[in-house]
Amino acid sequence: MDMQLIDRRALITGSTSGIGYAIARALAAEGAHVTLTGRTQQRVDDALAKLRLEIPRAKAAGVAADCATAAGARTVFDNVPDTEILVNNLGIYERKPFFEIPDEDWERMFEVNVMSGVRFTRFYTPKMVERQWGRVIFVSSESGLNIPPEMIHYGFSKTAQLSISRGLAMALSGTGVTVNSLLPGPTRTATTEKMRKERAAEAGISLQQLEDEFFERFRPSSIIRRFADVDEVAPLAVYLCSPLSAITTGAALRVEGGIVNQIT
Repeated sequence: MDMQLIDRRALITGSTSGIGYAIARALAAEGAHVTLTGRTQQRVDDALAKLRLEIPRAKAAGVAADCATAAGARTVFDNVPDTEILVNNLGIYERKPFFEIPDEDWERMFEVNVMSGVRFTRFYTPKMVERQWGRVIFVSSESGLNIPPEMIHYGFSKTAQLSISRGLAMALSGTGVTVNSLLPGPTRTATTEKMRKERAAEAGISLQQLEDEFFERFRPSSIIRRFADVDEVAPLAVYLCSPLSAITTGAALRVEGGIVNQIT
């Protein structure tokens, strides 16, 4: 299927690895011009080299900046003054009992997961409205609906993204700009894989035992009973970025293996 994305300009925050990189790669494969962002020039350069190796015809650029901060956002804005597609992928998570989460951790979670997307959307969306076409995606999580008791502050930040996405979609009614949320579930990335291996080693169990226990204890409602791969998440994002998704807006689309035990 032709996703009609050739030469469309896309900016993906937090895209040197993980889900963000997979989305950037999938968009590049469809002919879009993608801009990656990462905190260091080395990470950006490495990601661009990998992308061009995997997609030789890729049209890609990168900006090194901490997109979680206002100063970092301004660096990106100065380098990329306009885009047609914005994927707010930047995010962090951590497992921590509620009574051990200090104010600083709540504020950091909100600043990175919520305010980064607010700043980028606030800057780029007005020009999309002028053109009467644009796509904005917030990469939220099933944790925004299925609040994880082991990281409530993370779930809170992902619920906030859903509110912003829905509200902004209504505010942009009739403009040709759509705003949606993507809700991945537990997904296998280099970072999460490293953390799981460390936890398995500390517990003296195999990685497979750790993963089995995770779904038994923390995500028992999962239907697929496994971690997703980033390339299983990216295709839905590509659809939401495309002209084919013109009537999909204000939606929270789940790509989480059936963890959220509800129909709507």
